Amino acid sequence: MQTSAKSTLFSAATIAEFALAIGAFAIGTGEFAAMGFLPDVADGWQVTVPAAGRIISAYALGVVVGAPLIAVVGARLSRRVLLLILMGIFALGNLASALAPSFGGLVALRFVTALPHGAYFGVAALVVAGMAAPDGRARAIGRVMLGLTVATLAGTPLATWAGQVLGWRVAFAFVGVLGLTTVALVAVCVPRDRPQPGASPLRELGALREVQVWLTLAIGATGFGGMFAVFSYITPTLVNVSHIPESAVPFVLSVFGAGMIAGNIVGPKLADRALLPTIAGLLAWNVLVLVLFTVAVRQPVTAVAVVFLIGTGFAVVPTLQTRLMDVGKDAQTLAAALNHSAFNIANALGAWLGGVSIAAGYGWASTGWVGAALGLVGAVVFVVSLLLDRKGRSAASPASGS
Repeated sequence: MQTSAKSTLFSAATIAEFALAIGAFAIGTGEFAAMGFLPDVADGWQVTVPAAGRIISAYALGVVVGAPLIAVVGARLSRRVLLLILMGIFALGNLASALAPSFGGLVALRFVTALPHGAYFGVAALVVAGMAAPDGRARAIGRVMLGLTVATLAGTPLATWAGQVLGWRVAFAFVGVLGLTTVALVAVCVPRDRPQPGASPLRELGALREVQVWLTLAIGATGFGGMFAVFSYITPTLVNVSHIPESAVPFVLSVFGAGMIAGNIVGPKLADRALLPTIAGLLAWNVLVLVLFTVAVRQPVTAVAVVFLIGTGFAVVPTLQTRLMDVGKDAQTLAAALNHSAFNIANALGAWLGGVSIAAGYGWASTGWVGAALGLVGAVVFVVSLLLDRKGRSAASPASGS
């Protein structure tokens, strides 16, 4: 009887993880595909490509703003209901983007569409972690994040193709349909739950008083920024430094996506065994790989190999998500949602600093050194986090040192 109960629980957890992973796939597809058909948006509204890039910036800003805002406003809702609302907003935002009457309207709609992004991932992580065994939380979160990584291999190319061949409005409509599909799946597959006892906006804001929450977010914003310093300029780097034909760049990008999937599978397994050592190891790994990039990128074969290795650095995402759930205490929703605000800051920071290095004349490959430097900053913040954590535990248990 006990075996049957465990089997049922496992089955329910697996189905819920699948439903939430489809939502991650939809969000990943919508976020990354827009970069692929940006010239088509520019042509459609008769603006320059840099001007069209405002839809990307507006989306990133929406993620940063929406994650804490929605986590606080939705504090008294059950997690299942909040997920339905979040994905509903995302779906309707994309469908409305497909019908945007003006370029300014499209920019505004991309901002609104992004608001649920971080909160969705944060709440989804809490749901699957709550259904998993204590030593399986990171892997459960990783399986949801798998939808995001698979989007880089399948969803993004498909939506990009739709945007280029059928028009960018069709691409946004496609993502909107994926969002509506997720709403249906969450309604059917995610178990009903009650609001968290004592939950309130004030309690969620309590996460902002936790030093470890801020330090963990800083680790993500800097340690993960290194990957974006390189990836933001990967196409011109591969063409001008590796001398890879531009027609072959999509293949190399798919290799990057494969690396993300590999990291997303291996990282959480290690994190469930030992979370803090895994975070330390991943930060060191990212620095090593980014330094290697500056040399390996000069030859086509080694360039492809190192791009795969850089992709594995995505493993830090589910591990830091798990860490935030631990240090967030009674404000886990806000803490978990802020993880994705931190990663969007990493995106902006890495791209900016990489661009500064290139503009200064250090060359395309210099982004690897920029990324490694950001990774070292993340590692230093992590060490500070450990020291403060140890000091706090020692102060709470003064007798332990006797």
